[in-house]
Amino acid sequence: MASRRALHFVFKVGDRARTARFYRELLGMRVLRHEEFEEGCKASCNGPYDGKWSKTMVGYGPEDNHFVAELTYNYGIGEYRLGNDFLGITLVSSQAVSNARKMGWPLKEVTSGVFEAEAPGGYKFYLEDKEQLKQDPVWKVTLGVSNLQKSVSYWSGLLGMKVYEKDEEKQRALLGYADNQCKLELKAGGGAVDHGTAFGRIAFSCAKDELPSIEALMKKENQKILTPLVSLDTPGKATVQVVILADPDGHEICFVGDEAFRELSKVDPNGNKLLDDAMAADNSDKWFAEHNMKKVSA
Repeated sequence: MASRRALHFVFKVGDRARTARFYRELLGMRVLRHEEFEEGCKASCNGPYDGKWSKTMVGYGPEDNHFVAELTYNYGIGEYRLGNDFLGITLVSSQAVSNARKMGWPLKEVTSGVFEAEAPGGYKFYLEDKEQLKQDPVWKVTLGVSNLQKSVSYWSGLLGMKVYEKDEEKQRALLGYADNQCKLELKAGGGAVDHGTAFGRIAFSCAKDELPSIEALMKKENQKILTPLVSLDTPGKATVQVVILADPDGHEICFVGDEAFRELSKVDPNGNKLLDDAMAADNSDKWFAEHNMKKVSA
């Protein structure tokens, strides 16, 4: 399991311009690459939608050694309904706190030195007001679960994650594949997990040769496989193999072959410009306003 890496979390975004401002100007991340697609992804990377969409990867550094965000934008969809599945991303950056204050972005101090900032769409980020780590500032992703023990058994027992912390009283556990990687925090809320329509996906890489065995293990244990092993093409870039799973609460999990993904995920120096050009060319907001219409709510 030592070769497995935490890669990114997928967010569906309805307001691409405000979202880009939040990640670039407030969090201080950079655009690592931007891609446009004319039709839906075979592995439902953009959700259950067949139309034109875009993918923007943003982070503090390349996915080789940073946990990043994948922002998926479906043209024509203006907002998504939040559930109680995604509970937040925690990162360490006093600069992000300072940026938020300069921008007048609402901040709420939830515990001493930790501030909650809400990204467009309602996604919560927890900013620790400490000097940004030299390695990856992104510390953990927190997901809601209905049964802590059942979830820990799945993520640790079947997916091979190390349990770093477990607190029965607070009904939380912290897991990960390595000390220097972003961690996964599971929190039980005492009820069913609602994914809304904004549901995301967490991605990990593993050796390509492990993918069939992961799929076989899930079949053997009668666990849900959302997308059996499939190859995904990105025009002009590496083809990757993925298998998409769902944990006991329906959280989507992508495992991708590491070798090809390292090639695919190389930072594109033109990423920032490609995103800006795509936003400039997207006249959908203007069109809907001129016709006194609103974009679809998913």
